[in-house]
This record gives sequence, C-alpha cells and structure tokens, in this order.
Amino acid sequence: MADNRMQFSIDSNMQFPLVEIALERGESVYIQRGSMVYHHPDVSLSTALNGRGSGLGKLVGAIGRSLTSGESMFITQAVSSSDEGKLALAPSMPGQIIALELGAQQYYLNDGAFLALDGSAQYRMERQSVGRALFGGQGGFFVMHTEGNGTLLANSFGSIKKLSLYNQSMTIDNAHVVAWSDTLDYDIHLENGMWQSFGTGEGIVNTFRGTGDIYVQSLNLETFAERISHYIHTSSNG
Repeated sequence: MADNRMQFSIDSNMQFPLVEIALERGESVYIQRGSMVYHHPDVSLSTALNGRGSGLGKLVGAIGRSLTSGESMFITQAVSSSDEGKLALAPSMPGQIIALELGAQQYYLNDGAFLALDGSAQYRMERQSVGRALFGGQGGFFVMHTEGNGTLLANSFGSIKKLSLYNQSMTIDNAHVVAWSDTLDYDIHLENGMWQSFGTGEGIVNTFRGTGDIYVQSLNLETFAERISHYIHTSSNG
C-alpha cells in the first residue's frame, strides 16, 4: 500500500546528477515544471492550479501568488498506476541535489530551489513584510514554507554546503541562499549601505540569527548572468 514517502536515488557518478524516484501504486509526487527527464508508461503527469482550496478561491490564490512572487500558477503532479513506477528529474541549472526530511524540521526555500516534494507533505507561500519583499528577492511578497512529514528535494546552482548555527548569527549573500530552517530569524538588507555595497560589489545579504541550518550554493546566478551577458550579442531590426 502506498504511504506517499518518497523513495529515490541520486546518481553520484554523474557530474550533474539527476534523481530517479520510485513510486508505488497510487503514490504521487509534486515536481518542478519542466524537470522531468523520463518516466515509465505507468506514471502519468498532470497539471493543477498551484493553490489551496477549491473553485474560484483556488484560482484567485494561484493567480495572486503568480503575480506577487513570480511562482507559476501551475504545478506538475506525477502519479503511478503500478508498484513499479519510475520517474527521473533534473534541475534546470547545473548543480547539486539534496534531500531535506520534513517533520520536526521545516524549511524556507529560496527562488528556484524547489525540485520535488512527496505527496505526504505540503508547502504554503508565506507572506513577507513589505521591506523584505522589495529588498530581497526571496520570492517577492511570498516565500515558500514547507509543512507536514515527507521528503523535499532541493537543487542548487553549483555545490551545496550546510551551515549550522547554535544561538549564533551569520550574514550570507542572498543569491547564495538555497534553504534554511524555519527556526531561524532572518533579515534581508544591504551589506554596508547603498554606496558601500555598490562599491564593493556585495549587495543584498541575508543575516540569520538563532539555531538551525542554512544551505548555501557555491555559485551566484546573478553574477554568472552578468558575466555571460558580455558575450551575448543581440541584433535589432530597423
């Protein structure tokens, strides 16, 4: 009988690994849109509104999250019709995949870090303060917050390092943050004021305080995009 707890394996022999998920009959998993690499015929994919509730309320909620956080209005769900369902996923960026067990610990996720969540767990988009939303880039006015028991697969741009705080504080470049324990307080701000931040190249940072874990990625997508933009030539008509 399906228990909706994710059974998966990550191929460590691959430079940029993919994850293969095994599903029993009736088991389901929510996955990042566009992340599917392959699946067996007995696994079916469907798209649903990315919202809670039903009817018009669910539609309005999905539209609201899409407008305010940049999150898709839709989410993909994979369901197996046999005990031998297989599904493989890969992140949209070259990097690492980690598994976070949900239950006693819950997490916040940064933009682009979500890969998959088994059907026994959930997440909600939690409203942030106006200051954090305008300043940060942690999902705009909303940030993803996990709930329940299960397994969350998160992906990074580059390698992932786990940092553990014990009644301590640490400041981290916001673009390097992947996920963090919801037991931590966090504050998004400029490193040294506007002019100093622009001068040093260290812009928006996130200061965490308390006890919990933070997962950081070794590469910065914003910096990488700036680098390659110099080599991308566009042509204009007229």
